[in-house]
Amino acid sequence: MRSVTKIGLAVGTALLLTACSGGSSKSSGSSDAAGGRTESSRSATPTPTPTPTPTPTPTKPPYGPVLAGYIDPVNAALAKLNPAGSLDAFALSLQEAATAANSASSGLSLSGEPDTVTTVRRQLVTALSQLSTDLTKVRTDIKGKGVCTTTSAFASVGLSEGLKGVPAALAQMTAAGYPTTFNVPQTPQLQARSLDNGTMIRKGRLRGEGGLEVDNTGGSSDSVVTLSQNTKAVHSLYVGKGKKASIDGIEDGTYEVFFSDGVDWDTSLKMFTQNCSYTKFDDTLSYETGRTATTWSITLTAKVGGNAKTSDVDEETFPQP
Repeated sequence: MRSVTKIGLAVGTALLLTACSGGSSKSSGSSDAAGGRTESSRSATPTPTPTPTPTPTPTKPPYGPVLAGYIDPVNAALAKLNPAGSLDAFALSLQEAATAANSASSGLSLSGEPDTVTTVRRQLVTALSQLSTDLTKVRTDIKGKGVCTTTSAFASVGLSEGLKGVPAALAQMTAAGYPTTFNVPQTPQLQARSLDNGTMIRKGRLRGEGGLEVDNTGGSSDSVVTLSQNTKAVHSLYVGKGKKASIDGIEDGTYEVFFSDGVDWDTSLKMFTQNCSYTKFDDTLSYETGRTATTWSITLTAKVGGNAKTSDVDEETFPQP
């Protein structure tokens, strides 16, 4: 609990037929010297053996078109990865590309190939399988908030070992006489941008007497703490990992407290692009100036004895800093 502290082949064979006829006393024949008859014999004409028709051996299709037939769908799917679109649409495109790479890997593993490219074909099958695995992982990271923007998701695609292995294997195929085009998407680099500790991302009117102290010394990532009223951010404070920061001059009123954690703060989007999370304190903070000013102290990391419960919130309901 966190702490808030107020402070084949068919062959036909014909049999040879032979017929013999026997003699009788009434048969005609030749006479021998003794005046007797000699029986004559006849045989049937042999039936000629037919010559079998050879079955033609199937001709394998050229390997170049076979190779292209598996690689082209992967090219087409990768071309649909659009970092300018929504994150949900990007995730769907990742799934399509992963499926295409997996189908190519399976198909090539079962197809025949010339002996000269057997080894490189195995390398290509492995690289395509790895590409499918890598793209699926990025999609999983989107669902788990490991990557939070299309830009960071696209950059994660660029880290794929499979995306490096496929063109390397195809280069060897080209050298062996089977050129195939593979378009590697031009991906950005993952970044780890941050702001100076204590930066006010949103600075409302600070004409009051209240104060807020934020302790992130036990945190594993940077954080942005937002005081909100009526679902709108009033003050947003950047607190670095392992640091403390504060706000002075908070005006009287009741505030909800939200905080987001993550890596790589995108100033234009006002959000972390990687490992992002969105949380709010269940209790509100009230400021009321009387004889003394009110100062609240918040510890962002859970600790034993903490007295502040928190709840996860959707990004859509998080007040924009």
